[in-house]
Amino acid sequence: MYSILGLLLFILFVYSSATPFSSIGSRRSILREVSDNNKSDHPDYAVELNSTNFDDVLKDTPDTYAVVEFFAHCWEPKQEKSDLHVIDDARTADLLLNWINLKLGSSFGLDDSKFETEYLSSNISDPGQIVKAIYDVEEATSTAFDIILEHKMIKPETHASLIKFLQLLVAHHPSRRCRKGSAELLVSFDDLYPTDFWSNNEQEADKGSVSNLKICGKDVPRGYWMFCRGSKNDTRGFSCGLWVLLHSLSVRIEDGESQFAFNATCDFVRNFFICEECRQHFYKMCSSVSSTFNKAHDYALWLWSTHNKVNERLSKEESSLGTGDPNFPKTIWPPKQLCPSCYLGHDHRNNKIEWNQDEVYKFLVTYYGKTITSLYNKDKIVGNNGTDRAIEDLVVEASNAIVVPLGAALAIAVASCAFGALACYWRSHQKSRKYFHHLHSLNNI
Repeated sequence: MYSILGLLLFILFVYSSATPFSSIGSRRSILREVSDNNKSDHPDYAVELNSTNFDDVLKDTPDTYAVVEFFAHCWEPKQEKSDLHVIDDARTADLLLNWINLKLGSSFGLDDSKFETEYLSSNISDPGQIVKAIYDVEEATSTAFDIILEHKMIKPETHASLIKFLQLLVAHHPSRRCRKGSAELLVSFDDLYPTDFWSNNEQEADKGSVSNLKICGKDVPRGYWMFCRGSKNDTRGFSCGLWVLLHSLSVRIEDGESQFAFNATCDFVRNFFICEECRQHFYKMCSSVSSTFNKAHDYALWLWSTHNKVNERLSKEESSLGTGDPNFPKTIWPPKQLCPSCYLGHDHRNNKIEWNQDEVYKFLVTYYGKTITSLYNKDKIVGNNGTDRAIEDLVVEASNAIVVPLGAALAIAVASCAFGALACYWRSHQKSRKYFHHLHSLNNI
């Protein structure tokens, strides 16, 4: 199949519309409309594939199945060892849907208005649902930085908190692409935002070079959500993806990093959330913490508890205003179906759940740690243990050291031996400013 040049991938619509293609991100440019002399309100779209771009176009699709038509009659699927199946008769949408129902053992109809996430929400006890959230974490990260740039939120009084959050992302973002993009932005920060950047009113002139730094890669944001997709356009999405990001960061840090992660997260929310009410509520909860976090366990549980408090408040507001997502109501999390061992009992007098916090932490580590990256690990997108991948992740080009701007230095030591040890650590180089520093393995960054 891969050796055939000039394959034309013809996307068939069951509910014909051009809308699905708005979610393909940067690959929009390879789509072309198949003209029918303006006889149809819903034109078909096609993309020309060949042996060089086939994998690049389809490798990131999260879908299990795709219906395609090949205009290369010299090839038959049975001649190849593949999972492709020929549809004998798909002249109409009814015939095509009947074939799909037969293969899947389903009973979908053309008049169905069910949203895919309704089926997902009905199986809340399946922890594997979080696997798709890795795409949403990338989407939320990229969207957050797009918002920061669009609203010109990087200022003399906020850029230090952005640097701290970037340091956290470089070390612990679950997506390798976002770790790499964060490192590139961190390394270039002084060049993009020199000390006279604000005083000389050069923000507009330099906006282009800043926006060219795609923090999670050129294909992100994609323009759609998966695990975080709501049943309405204005529900879930970005806020859900951002919460998943914060939780995934909280379970990847080490004990010595817990206070830094707490400070970096609270400062990021305080300085870069555009929702004023959300910002105030979150920072109020940050300010209520009176003791220092010494254990990653404690910080992860604090963030989990904070999220539940936010959900309780929003649940009441959305219920009174009718603004919530009917298919994804705000609830205390995790539900008992998802983590039975997390529950010790229920205090009916105070209507409070008695939690086994050790079990909750174990669940968080698995759910937001190993499970969320399992899809990437399978596709080798997260990274491996090789020195080449570690070096590429940290954007080492001609030199063996990267200088982190504005008081933060990112030093990289690369051993020449194939089995040599790799280490990355942050160090301070300005007496007037202190930044977090901690030893990391390059394989974990």
